[in-house]
Amino acid sequence: MANLKLQVSVAAVVVPSDTVNIAYPGDDTTSPNNSKWPCVLYIGTSGNIKVRTAGGNEVTFVGVSGFFPVQVVRVFATGTTATNIVALW
Repeated sequence: MANLKLQVSVAAVVVPSDTVNIAYPGDDTTSPNNSKWPCVLYIGTSGNIKVRTAGGNEVTFVGVSGFFPVQVVRVFATGTTATNIVALW
C-alpha cells in the first residue's frame, strides 16, 4: 500500500460558530454559509469537537487531537472544547 500524504495549499484559523459555516478564504464573506469548499481540520489542543459534515450530519467527536480527516463545513461553538483549530484545504 502506498503512503498517503496530506497536501495542503490553503489554511485558515477556525472560529467555532453555531450559525456560520467555515468560509474558504476568498469566498464571498457576505454569504459564508454558501461555501462550496468543505475542509479537513487540524486540532492543536485536544478536546471534543462538534461539526457539520459535508454530507449535512451533525456529530460530536470526543477526545480529538491532531489531523481530523473528516470533511466538514462547520465547527459548532456549543459542544466544542477543542481549541487551536485550523481549517485545511
